[in-house]
Amino acid sequence: MELAIDTSSGTASVALSHRGEVLASLGWRTAQNHTTELLPNLICLLQQAKVELRSIEAIIVARGPGSFNGLRAGVSVAKGFAYTLSIPLLGVSTLEVEAYPFGFTGFPLRPVHKAGREEIATALYRQRDDEWQCLEEANLTTVRALCHRTRQKTLFCGELPADIVSDIEQNLGKQAIISRSDSPFRGSALAMLGWQKLCRGERHDPVTLQPLYLRSPHITKPRAKAPPFVTPSEASEIRKWKSQD
Repeated sequence: MELAIDTSSGTASVALSHRGEVLASLGWRTAQNHTTELLPNLICLLQQAKVELRSIEAIIVARGPGSFNGLRAGVSVAKGFAYTLSIPLLGVSTLEVEAYPFGFTGFPLRPVHKAGREEIATALYRQRDDEWQCLEEANLTTVRALCHRTRQKTLFCGELPADIVSDIEQNLGKQAIISRSDSPFRGSALAMLGWQKLCRGERHDPVTLQPLYLRSPHITKPRAKAPPFVTPSEASEIRKWKSQD
């Protein structure tokens, strides 16, 4: 069984899956409160699903780009669980997770996230003959520049605000296909994509995995070196939950 964690935006989720198929999930909207909300919701999911910690065999986490606070919280908790429970850890690009459900269309897939300073975070993917391909790595650009380099009909997806949708449609017209998905929760795609990568042997070191920041966060430098993942007290709690299984 796998545990998937996504805190890369204002819509967070945790999911339990078996070989990529979601068995139970919990999603919520958060106003930058990922740090205080993630662990309680994760525990709630485990309790509601009646799943013991020892049943978790891998941790999959969306590593960004996205909210600085959200990514830090999600990746830290994922690293803490993987390290404490001695199980595999895999970080997956949030942009890739956004694009993955649309692979069946055959179109180039352009996930877009608002990145501030009139910039957007984006990448480019496509599925051909059952082969999932990354055609362009995650990068920062502007809507105008992105539209200028879009030369063929492309499906745009992600948490697209109205102003970005309007700009894309005005610049590209029928060349742009805009995803109108009503569900912002990425748990199913994260679980399936993560499982496939795990089957290919992809892993991350829980000590060295970092969120995917396309721009350095504007935070005050701490006086002391920050811990690599969850705090000792949180690690102690994880061990306690494990011992109660």
